[in-house]
Amino acid sequence: MTALLLGALGLTLSLVVPGLLANARWPDRAPAAAVALWQSITLTGVLAALGVVLAAPEEVTRAADSGRRVTEVAVIGALVVAAVIILRLLISLAGVTRRSRARRARHRMLVDLLDRAEQHREIGPDHLRVLDGALPLAYCVPGREPRVVLSRGVLQVLDREQINAVLAHEQTHLRHRHEVVMESFTAFYRAVPGPLRSRQPLDAVHLLLEMIADDAARRRVGAEPLRAALERLTDAVPLAEDVKPDPRGDARRRRLDRLSASHTPSVALNVLAGVAAVGLLVLPTVILVLPWLDKALDKWPL
Repeated sequence: MTALLLGALGLTLSLVVPGLLANARWPDRAPAAAVALWQSITLTGVLAALGVVLAAPEEVTRAADSGRRVTEVAVIGALVVAAVIILRLLISLAGVTRRSRARRARHRMLVDLLDRAEQHREIGPDHLRVLDGALPLAYCVPGREPRVVLSRGVLQVLDREQINAVLAHEQTHLRHRHEVVMESFTAFYRAVPGPLRSRQPLDAVHLLLEMIADDAARRRVGAEPLRAALERLTDAVPLAEDVKPDPRGDARRRRLDRLSASHTPSVALNVLAGVAAVGLLVLPTVILVLPWLDKALDKWPL
């Protein structure tokens, strides 16, 4: 029964919950808490899968009253499969991290070579780079030696206050290491088998991180300069390579709507999302895993 319940929980978190949460609008009022909830959903899904792998063989052998030898084989097989799942996740995370760092290093070298230093000496921090190009574009290159990159078009279409809003937004990404969050979700996305895979967590978390950076920039320079800048800029360069493009501009509209409204952080939503995130991790363990483990220890060979 434990394996069935954990399996149902894992499938629900993988196939049902992402669609509901991605289409909800309350995360716009509590983006940081919503990111924590997405992280909890992802981790709980992994733990549920591991729970199924470990619980199912033991429950079957216990129900069939199998002998010690059969139980030993079932336990060893379950441990091997669980180890493979963990190893697959770790390999995926290592691969994503390695490729991301290499890509950022190449990008950092290119923007340093193409930088128009005379254009930004009085604009921003030392890690700011300005590239030729009429298209108004702003993004950051995270890492140990971060860069904030603006195109010359940004300097032409934005005033100083709007540029400060853009810089505050990009520096928030760098300061909070948002690329690490996206790398973890990208690694999970690539490690999960195709039928159970969903792009919605990737796209939803990327948008929420943009909202978090918007909130930080709004607190520093105000909503109107940031909104005016966002209306003039092209779509941001995503923090992860697997983020789905937004050709209809739905994400941009949601961000603009937040900046247009008299937005105040919702304490209640932050608390509820935090409780839900903790509950997802704790309750399945307390309600399902611990009672099963108490019975399994009596059966499993030690």
